[in-house]
Amino acid sequence: MIKRILILFFICISLAGCAGNADVSAQPVRYAIIPESPRPGEPVTIGVNTNEIEAQVFIGDRQVAKSLFFTVPAEGRNPSFRAAIITIPATASAGEATIKMINQYNAAYEIPIRIAPREFRSETLHFNQAVSSLVNDPNPERTREAEIIWGIWSRTGNQIYHSGRFSLPVTSTRRTSPYGFRRTNVYTDGSRTSSIHGGIDFGIPTGTEVFACGRGRVVLSRMRILTGYSIVIEHAPGIYSMYYHLDSVIAQENTIVETGTLIGLSGSTGFSTGPHLHWELRVSGEYTDPDAFVSRPLIDKSLIISKIYN
Repeated sequence: MIKRILILFFICISLAGCAGNADVSAQPVRYAIIPESPRPGEPVTIGVNTNEIEAQVFIGDRQVAKSLFFTVPAEGRNPSFRAAIITIPATASAGEATIKMINQYNAAYEIPIRIAPREFRSETLHFNQAVSSLVNDPNPERTREAEIIWGIWSRTGNQIYHSGRFSLPVTSTRRTSPYGFRRTNVYTDGSRTSSIHGGIDFGIPTGTEVFACGRGRVVLSRMRILTGYSIVIEHAPGIYSMYYHLDSVIAQENTIVETGTLIGLSGSTGFSTGPHLHWELRVSGEYTDPDAFVSRPLIDKSLIISKIYN
C-alpha cells in the first residue's frame, strides 16, 4: 500500500487553485519494484507512471541512499515511463525499509520493502612499503583524482546507452575477491584500516584482454595513483562501470563502446598486490554488486510496463 505524505502545505486561495491541486493529488500511482526483496549491495530498479523526481531509501528514520528518476522513452507500442535505479548499501541490515518517491510537487509516496539477509566474508591484506606509501604518504594529486572521479559518479545524465544485462568483462571465471568482502588492510608501519571491497577481482595474468560489460560512453581512461590505469564507462543515468589496475588502456575518453568492445589489458598498476582486474559498478555513487546486472537487465522494460499498466 502506498501512503501519500504531503511535505509542503499548500494554501488554496481560490476554488480553481484547490481543484488543480486536487487533480494532482488524485493521480493514481502505478509502480514496479525489481527485485521486491533486495539484499544489501543489490540495485533496485523502480518504474512508475507518474512524474517522480527522486527515489530515496530509508531504514527507520535514516536515509541511506538516493537516486534521480529519468525518462525511459516510448518504444513501438510500449509507452514511456519514469525509472530510477537505487542501491541498497552493502552496510544495510536485513529487515524492513521504505522507498520514498518524490514528485515534482515535492509530495512523497512511501513503498514498504524488506531487505533480505546477506552474509559477507572477511579477509586481511598485508601491503609492502611501495603499496603502503601510495595510501599513507600525503599527495595532493591523489586528492584531486578522488574529487574528479566522485564528480563523475555524482552526475546523472539523461542518456540510456544500455538497458539490458551486463556481460562479464573477462573470459576467466577465477575470482580472487568477491563483492562486499570486509577487509582489514595492514601497512608496513603497523597501522590498519578497514574497508569494504566494492567490486569483483578476477585473478588473471598481465596482458589479459578486458572488454566493456555493456554499451556506454567512456568518461575516464587514464592513469590514476591508487587504481592504476583505469577506465570508467557511463551506461545509463547514474550508472557507471569501472575497470582498474590495467596494464594499458585502449578505449579513449568521450568515445562510445559496445558490449564486448576491447577496452584494455589487465595488469597490476596502482594499489595492487598482483595481476588482476578489479571490476566495479557504481549506482548514484554507491558501491553495487555487478553480478546483479549480469543476471537481470538494468531496466526490464517489458516487466516494468506489465506491472505498471496491467
